[in-house]
Amino acid sequence: MAGVRRKSRRSLRTMLIVWFLLFSLTPLVFVTGYSVQKYEVAIDNELSQRLVGNAREISVILDDFEGGLQQRKERYIKDHRLIYHLSVNEASAVRALGVNWLKGDFATSLTFFNRDGRMLASVFKDSKGDVREFAVQPNSAIYLSDQNLDKLKKVNEYSFVEFSSNQKISLILFSKVIGVGGRLVGYLEQLVDLDSVFLDRLKQRMKLELMFLKPSGQVVVATHQDFYLYKKDFFQEYTKSPQTKFFELSVRSNPYGFIVYPLKWGQSQLYLALGASKVEAKAVLRNVNYTFLTVVGAVTILLVITIFLASNTMLKPLNDLVEAIGSMQSSDKPVEIPMKSDTEIGLLTESFNQMSRNVAQAKTDLRKKIAELEATNSELRETQARLVHSSKMISLGQLVAGVAHELNNPIGFIYSNMSHLREYSDKLIQLAEAVEQNPGSIAELKEKLDIEYIKQDLPKLITSCEDGARRTRDIVLGLRNFSRLDESQLKEVNLHEGIDDTLNLLAGEVKNRIQVIKEYGEIPLVTCYASQINQVFMNILSNSVQAIDGTGNIWITTKLVSQAEGEMVQISFQDSGKGMTAQVMENIFDPFFSTKGVGQGTGLGLSISYGIIENHGGQIQVKSQVGIGTEFIITLPIQAVPTGAATKV
Repeated sequence: MAGVRRKSRRSLRTMLIVWFLLFSLTPLVFVTGYSVQKYEVAIDNELSQRLVGNAREISVILDDFEGGLQQRKERYIKDHRLIYHLSVNEASAVRALGVNWLKGDFATSLTFFNRDGRMLASVFKDSKGDVREFAVQPNSAIYLSDQNLDKLKKVNEYSFVEFSSNQKISLILFSKVIGVGGRLVGYLEQLVDLDSVFLDRLKQRMKLELMFLKPSGQVVVATHQDFYLYKKDFFQEYTKSPQTKFFELSVRSNPYGFIVYPLKWGQSQLYLALGASKVEAKAVLRNVNYTFLTVVGAVTILLVITIFLASNTMLKPLNDLVEAIGSMQSSDKPVEIPMKSDTEIGLLTESFNQMSRNVAQAKTDLRKKIAELEATNSELRETQARLVHSSKMISLGQLVAGVAHELNNPIGFIYSNMSHLREYSDKLIQLAEAVEQNPGSIAELKEKLDIEYIKQDLPKLITSCEDGARRTRDIVLGLRNFSRLDESQLKEVNLHEGIDDTLNLLAGEVKNRIQVIKEYGEIPLVTCYASQINQVFMNILSNSVQAIDGTGNIWITTKLVSQAEGEMVQISFQDSGKGMTAQVMENIFDPFFSTKGVGQGTGLGLSISYGIIENHGGQIQVKSQVGIGTEFIITLPIQAVPTGAATKV
């Protein structure tokens, strides 16, 4: 036993050391980690803000480009020399004007087209900044694309971005040139190229790495060759994001912080990726981490020494208490230990003894309560099963009564026609026998038997019997479709057919009293438990029929709606019945709540319906006004994902 006690003391000492270290170091480690994290986040935020500012500066540069092109465009297209030369297709004169203008322009190229869209002249600046002419091959012509001509028919100018395959982005402004009297004489194209030279100048000034991206995320032009090696859609998640995100990339093993900033030029969208080096920030962060870790290490050593000394002093008087606690856990009787001290340890011992007695008594009481609760729970389950069965029997009785009433009419009609059919068949047999025995008396016998009337009435009787049989078959088929006994699994269902089958079963209660107005929208097939959804339709429509005293209307509407969860199918059942008060609506879906008389309902129909719709991931709502009517609105997902097993009703 001495060995056991020594082992127990060592284990408890270890636990105390761990607890003290945990509760002492956790706040320190948390504060340290939180501070380091916040410092890093602050560095990233500051870097992100800087990059956003640089991006806005570049956006202003593009705005200046656009403003400059607009100013020069207004001067160019109003020049009477250009208007005249374009109207008479003088290519050399137009080219001379373009060369002269481009020398004092920041644009990369100017291109002129006649009114038919044929290029007359094009001048551009080469890599040295010298203005050169674009030479068109003899016997060849270049025209504006049909797409550009179609756009210029609707507007006087439009601008867009052209992404080149040779690491260049072109900012283009197309304008109409209008002559005297508003007559179109040609078109002007102004173009500014943004290439690696342009980005290198920005890189030197801003100390950044830069990229122009397509909306698809593909790199078009960049300041570093490594950026062209990324997949075409590598940056797509950042170009598609509605917010500017900060992320890290390594450029030749050096960490960089990047953002992707949206830019707009005319009708086109492009994106600018800006990155700043994080080498200095990482170095500072490493120094901060080293400092924090040094402090945490020193504090940990001091805590270990202090806890070890304190545990040796406290564990000896507490050892008996620890052993008693272990014994109490495995014993149903109170475990008490003698008091050996008048200090707080003695008070703790006395409190433990009282607690041990209370725990033993509580265990005894708890066992009794558990046994009572198990018995009560078993009774509740049996009662609930009986109530649900009673509700099903009442609903089944109402359904059978309605179906029996509907079957009675066509069957009764067939039965009443059978006597006439028997009479006609006897007369026809008599006539057939007369034909064999006495052919000469046929005419007299036909008149006597009134064969002409039989010939007219017999097809009508047969048609009438066929109609009655057909109606009986339709009722039975509708009952089978409504029950959907073969569809206990999830499958695609036409909700309109389920509603129509339910109405067929309620036809006896609806006919000659209630007008059903159906407004079916274009809805897809819905994946659900068909028999359960049909039961919901039956519960709601039965309540609507019973709520209408005398004549009235029921409106059924279906449509497709969009919600946060996606596209849903909505079914509305609205009646012109008595309506409900606000107090009744608050309890309408509660189990066992009913406004019907004793024996007419269990109050479980709408509660079960609510559970079915909720199990399918849908919603059911009710709107009502006394004296006006009630509306139930059901919303179902197209692909139902039940929250649990299929509701058994």
